[in-house]
Amino acid sequence: MDFKDTFFSKKHTLNVRGSLLDLSRPTVMGVLNITPDSFYDGGRYQRNDHILKHVEELVSEGATFIDIGAYSSRPGSQHLTEKEEYNRLKPVVTRIRKKFPETILSVDTFRAGIAREMVREYGVDMINDISAGSMDGEMFDTVAELHVPYIIMHMKGTPANMQDNPTYENVTREILHYFSEKIQALTLLGVADIIVDPGFGFGKTLDHNYELLANLDSFNMMELPVMAGLSRKSMIYKFFDTTPDKALNGTTVLHTIALLKGVDILRVHDVKEAMETIALVEKVRESQK
Repeated sequence: MDFKDTFFSKKHTLNVRGSLLDLSRPTVMGVLNITPDSFYDGGRYQRNDHILKHVEELVSEGATFIDIGAYSSRPGSQHLTEKEEYNRLKPVVTRIRKKFPETILSVDTFRAGIAREMVREYGVDMINDISAGSMDGEMFDTVAELHVPYIIMHMKGTPANMQDNPTYENVTREILHYFSEKIQALTLLGVADIIVDPGFGFGKTLDHNYELLANLDSFNMMELPVMAGLSRKSMIYKFFDTTPDKALNGTTVLHTIALLKGVDILRVHDVKEAMETIALVEKVRESQK
């Protein structure tokens, strides 16, 4: 099913700092992992000069958002206390906000306390929650109070157990149902700016991931912006029996498919290549008019 043939009217704006951000053309979220053990770039960005240089590169290549993560969610990763996560984030967010005041900053956290501090004290613009509120019962109320865009991702289980034989009767249908319940709860609390992320690689087998990608246009029925995190993931490099650093070409292929399915935000490690993919897909769309 081609997304343009549906009757759904998707929301194509986000309220960021009181201004509407236009998502009628797909955008890119650049990933900044400040963890020592993330699956692809863990340990690369520990020094302040390396972090700021990388953010400058992401922004100059076209990233609309920078997503900062201090807690690795890969299976077997190191557990961090809330204080440890905060202590990692505080100096990094402070420096990035000072040097790049106009850049939209997102923090990747499942903890309401971290979300509250990062938004209120350090000027973070949005929250990206891999658990969609499931790992902290205060998160939905907190996001409602903060009035910031909120990314809800589907994950079956927790980072520690999500890949322990995940099973579904129908992966797409179950995730759509999951999101419908989450969206209803958030809407009742007054949260207006919600982005949905199907959670590729989070509690899914390789086959689940490809089934989900094949049906990604189904998520347009949510009538909300959709984000896809496909960049260099195991669904690519395990399929080819290689490594994340050799998965850029496969990433670009999957990004193309996701865009054709109606995705609004690509969460990526390689901004330049993602921007080029968007430009080419948009050129094809313009040629069809």
